[in-house]
Amino acid sequence: MATAKAKEPGRDLPDEAAALADKACAVLQLAGKRQLSIATAESCTGGLVASLLTDQRGLGKWFDRGFVVYTPKAKCELLGIPEIEISRHGVVSEEIAKALAKGALERSEAGIALGVTGFAGPAGPDDEEGLVHLAVSDRRGHVVHRECHFGSIGRDHTRARAAGAALEMIEGLLENA
Repeated sequence: MATAKAKEPGRDLPDEAAALADKACAVLQLAGKRQLSIATAESCTGGLVASLLTDQRGLGKWFDRGFVVYTPKAKCELLGIPEIEISRHGVVSEEIAKALAKGALERSEAGIALGVTGFAGPAGPDDEEGLVHLAVSDRRGHVVHRECHFGSIGRDHTRARAAGAALEMIEGLLENA
């Protein structure tokens, strides 16, 4: 009787997922070198970035916590974003992505935090499917924002591409830490 070999997490996934796992591993190794832990505040990615970061064996101590805040109410209650800001700017905006990162930083022990919000798809009649806003901030006051237009590529691909962009942004801020 043949026995199944245990597979390392992330290594038996399709190419795109394996590349994301590799990037998450590199980000956590850099976080370790900088002695900075990471927090995430995710909406459209639904915790995908946090999952990628916590899947990396032996590097978990560099991930502090993750917030999955899908509804406007959750963003307000868990991260302290004023309702007026969501009304003023819309839930998918640069301002809310930055507020998500700021809220995650303030409500964690992390040295760096990510905020991501977007329309993974299908979007509403006035919403742009594939529009994602990401922000990364640190305790030195540095904030980086990126607006992505992935188009109508489907929820899974939008979420994966947003996670990839998030990991790149975190890595970029860590490189300058």
